[in-house]
Amino acid sequence: MLTYENKIILAPMVRIGTLPMRLLALRYGADLVYTEELIDWKFLRSKRKYNEILKTVDFVDQTDGTIVFRTCDEEKEKVILQLGTCDAERALKVAKLVENDVAAIDINMGCPKEFSIKGGMGVALLAQPDKAYNILSTLVNNISIPVTCKIRIKDTPEETLKLVEKLVSSGIKAIAIHGRTKDERPQHAVHPDIIKYVAQRISIPVIANGGSKEIEKHSDIYKFKEMTGCSSVMLARAAEWNCSIFRKQGLLPMDTVIEEYLKLAVEYDNAPANTKYCVQNILRELQDTPRGRQFLDCQTLEQICAIWGLGEYCHEKQSSYQKQGIQGRWQVSPEDLEPPQKKAKSDICTADVIQKKVCFIRASFSDTNLPKTKLHAWAGKNGISLPTYQTQQVEKLFRTIITFDNKKYTSTFWEKNKKFAEQGAALVCLFHLGLFTEEDLIKFGSIIK
Repeated sequence: MLTYENKIILAPMVRIGTLPMRLLALRYGADLVYTEELIDWKFLRSKRKYNEILKTVDFVDQTDGTIVFRTCDEEKEKVILQLGTCDAERALKVAKLVENDVAAIDINMGCPKEFSIKGGMGVALLAQPDKAYNILSTLVNNISIPVTCKIRIKDTPEETLKLVEKLVSSGIKAIAIHGRTKDERPQHAVHPDIIKYVAQRISIPVIANGGSKEIEKHSDIYKFKEMTGCSSVMLARAAEWNCSIFRKQGLLPMDTVIEEYLKLAVEYDNAPANTKYCVQNILRELQDTPRGRQFLDCQTLEQICAIWGLGEYCHEKQSSYQKQGIQGRWQVSPEDLEPPQKKAKSDICTADVIQKKVCFIRASFSDTNLPKTKLHAWAGKNGISLPTYQTQQVEKLFRTIITFDNKKYTSTFWEKNKKFAEQGAALVCLFHLGLFTEEDLIKFGSIIK
């Protein structure tokens, strides 16, 4: 059974705590890793699938084919799924879905962001201790793996202790405490004294969080642990900036960390946008350098990898996966949803339609150079009537057919919204008009070669 004493832990971080970063943290020496916060309703519209190619367990959104959560055997005994919820019944349904694939469940009661608060999640639960207790006790009494929660401190040690004692009485196995209030941000000083006050007065392990400003090297982790009197320490920004903070042997150079992260991102077919975001948070101010600006122009995983000498590795790996028939976002269509949306084939007639598989990546285009804008300008210059657009929606997938100069064009890539579908169809039209080359589309990240 998982225990929480004397552990160094990767904190839950939105968009950072995906599989490649979790595995990197474990390989560098983290004892436990938390997922990014995953929202209950999004999880409940997903289906568990075993990915034979990647050897992963994937929870796939049944409305658009995206991966909600991906995990693998390497982390199974050490990964803690953090759940965003405000409802005990929904939380239990999610926990039942994943309890055989993760080591524990954590309820987020510490996120101060507007999205969480408006949804009654995160720190909003701290103002409703009875509801928070009900969520925790429902899980504790009905699942086979440990349950914990992560909170922020209240304004005083006494208020914080009163809240914690209520939550502990639910039967949770540990509690993580971020040493700032709901209104304080990273620039504010952490309050180790309040964490210590609580840790000395409760019977379960307390995990200290919020000390990244004080943690610049591995040995600083133990200093923060001593300051807070806690059983364990959880790292967020210090690990986000350089995940090798978990190494007892010392920090590795930034480029080494990025290279090792990228290899994992390629190995586990991580989304390019998520991979780019994680690397951005490692580079930080170095984004404003020649290499950093080159990196910011990248749209595909292969383009990102090429900057660190891993372009060929990425290309070969992705080609191998495609030959094996990997089902990524690139392959998703209504027929792949469950149950299959067969009606999609007949809603729009594609006879005599010029088709090409092209996706629209918004970051590749300025506001004045969008595909539709470029197409409309070309039409005006050549005295041709503006194109018309017919869009089909199936669940959360969209596809558009453009009629322009008595010809029809569409992309066979199903986009995530109507606007993107129209832009994707415009890209196909521009390509066939000779206004974009295949090399342009590769550079935009719109096609895979």
